[in-house]
Amino acid sequence: MAGSGLATRLYRGEAGLDIIGKRKLWFGIAGALVLAALLSFLFRGFTLGIEFEGGNSFQVPASVGTLNQAEDRVDTVLAGAGSTEVESAQRVGGAGGEFYEFRTAVLSSEQANAVKSGLAQEFGINADQISSNQVSAAWGGQYTERALLGLVIFIALVMLYLIIRFEWRMAVGAVSSLLLNLILTAGVYSLVGFEVTPSTIIGFLTILGFALYDVVVVFDKVQENTRGITANNNQTYGEAANLAINQTLMRSINTGLVALLPVGGLLFIGVPLGAVTLEDLGLVLFVGMFIAVYSSIFFATPVLATLKDFEPRIQAHKKRVLARRGAIARGEVTPKGAPRAAAGGGESVVDPEAAALAGAVPKVGARPAAKRQTGARGGRPTGGGGNRPGGAKRR
Repeated sequence: MAGSGLATRLYRGEAGLDIIGKRKLWFGIAGALVLAALLSFLFRGFTLGIEFEGGNSFQVPASVGTLNQAEDRVDTVLAGAGSTEVESAQRVGGAGGEFYEFRTAVLSSEQANAVKSGLAQEFGINADQISSNQVSAAWGGQYTERALLGLVIFIALVMLYLIIRFEWRMAVGAVSSLLLNLILTAGVYSLVGFEVTPSTIIGFLTILGFALYDVVVVFDKVQENTRGITANNNQTYGEAANLAINQTLMRSINTGLVALLPVGGLLFIGVPLGAVTLEDLGLVLFVGMFIAVYSSIFFATPVLATLKDFEPRIQAHKKRVLARRGAIARGEVTPKGAPRAAAGGGESVVDPEAAALAGAVPKVGARPAAKRQTGARGGRPTGGGGNRPGGAKRR
């Protein structure tokens, strides 16, 4: 049927994907990806920009020729000044037009002046058309220190908020998801070899907010589905959490796509057309937002369900649910809504397999059933009353 396709079931929250039941698989995938990222940190490291490593930069007008030709001529001038070759070259735009920016290792004042004069002679332009700048590595260290301090404060505030809003297990699941996001995004950045610039740090801090939003949406649904979960024996905590993932899955996918489309346009279309200065920010945002959607579905909630399994109250509830399902499968218990025994003392007409299907696994969209209040009968107060004869008290 057309109405029962995957897209339709996703929108209705009825896809029935078993995310929690396969948590070991998702943990294994996450562990393998983290290991690959750590190996990349160890053997490849990061390509630090001039802001973090220190060095000199020179900007010459783009009218001197192509970027490759200009870089070769700059290398010649640097060799004559007793310096190393160009470490990075890119085309940048500004209010005064387009320029080529060449970054080198740290030069002394005499070397920097000699390189600037040599470039003016090499390109046949005035020396005032060439701008030079020197950045100390200490500035990058201070910038990194402030960024790490901001990260620690952010995580602490997130933990506090989630503990107050939900519980400490959800806080642990959310923060572990954020850390996974940071590690994997940094791993991709290390493998690609893009320069680490201040824009990169800003991008890392930005994706944390997006990842947190996605996790909170899922956890809010988990809390709704598991409220009063121990009051009935039809559904385990893991099944209720898995139902919450399915109910919010399409929302997570839509949010991720809406966020990734403009960032992907910047990275895959804008950068090849010349917006090179935005490639580092675009890569961080694209990879980080993609991993945020993945981690909120396949990591954060499975971590929560695993932590809840250690809670004695949840363990006892799970045993009751499984015991009831076993009794239903053996025909010892008649599930709610199943046919009763035949009239006249005949045998029960309950099929154990059908009963297990009817009462063992809750349907998508089911909620924990609340206890019926005592002292009520059929939703009406006990005892006489109303306008029926005999309802008045005898004198």
